[in-house]
Amino acid sequence: MARASRRATVDSILASAERACATAGVRLTAKRRALLATLLQQSQAMSAYELAEQYRQDHGESIPTMSVYRMLDFLAEQNLVHKLGAINKYIACAHISCSHRHETPQFLICDDCHSVSEVEVEAETLDTLGQGVEATGFHLRSRQLELHGLCDHCYKRAAS
Repeated sequence: MARASRRATVDSILASAERACATAGVRLTAKRRALLATLLQQSQAMSAYELAEQYRQDHGESIPTMSVYRMLDFLAEQNLVHKLGAINKYIACAHISCSHRHETPQFLICDDCHSVSEVEVEAETLDTLGQGVEATGFHLRSRQLELHGLCDHCYKRAAS
């Protein structure tokens, strides 16, 4: 995607995020907005430490990592970012500017290039999985799945 086009897309998504926050009665501050913008421009998930460093590079000021964690918690509460627990990193929600309801997010994480894709899984599939898990006496706290493997690019590269 051309740089100007990508910037317009990010700006449009940020405007949607600001409207969603206003509707929820919360504020998307300049620093929260900057972190979200950074994540929107990435194909890989980022840790709080990586985001703090990127913020320093982009804005010429340091931000404490604990502040980044608090901002990420806020963004996650507003369904603007997702935490990938298995790798302790964050990714922008792929559905920020969608007007329809989405199911529990599921993620495909490439073990080679570390790209992350958000995909939808049918609710019935998750219900069946949840019932099977509950039948063992284990109680889920989250229905989010993080599946590891190879993206198509890395798979083709490894096969050649």
